[in-house]
Amino acid sequence: MPPAPAPRRLKPSDLVPIGEIARRTGLSVSAIRFYENKRLIEPVRSGGNQRRFLRSDIRRLSFILIAQRLGLSLAEIEAELAKLPLGRTPTARDWEAISAAIRVRLDQRIADLTRTRDRLDGCIGCGCLSLEHCAIWNPQDRLGGEGPGPRKLLG
Repeated sequence: MPPAPAPRRLKPSDLVPIGEIARRTGLSVSAIRFYENKRLIEPVRSGGNQRRFLRSDIRRLSFILIAQRLGLSLAEIEAELAKLPLGRTPTARDWEAISAAIRVRLDQRIADLTRTRDRLDGCIGCGCLSLEHCAIWNPQDRLGGEGPGPRKLLG
């Protein structure tokens, strides 16, 4: 494993207080602290022991918001953020690599959602045998033998 890059000397203009990060991202201070506790962002402590964030953390937090809206779990988000470089602001190329990785998952989710939407008004394969159509869609509860839950939609 290559050695970690030497930390660069930070200028005061590189650092942003938590209130400014909150204003810029639209997140509450408590949400930022939550992401900090999850180690998705990491503050720098000032000489007066106040938490300051790198300007690039605005992008990291924005990515977290977008990724959550797309349905990624915090664990998935953490795994993607771990791919970003330490010691330097991520470049467009860094973000493109993450975007490509996420695109595969999104395409799978879109396919799952499309399949679910298209089958939702038919039998969902729950094994209930309580609807008139169950005798047609699920005779003798054969789907119930495949396991619990909506077997037709879960595949």
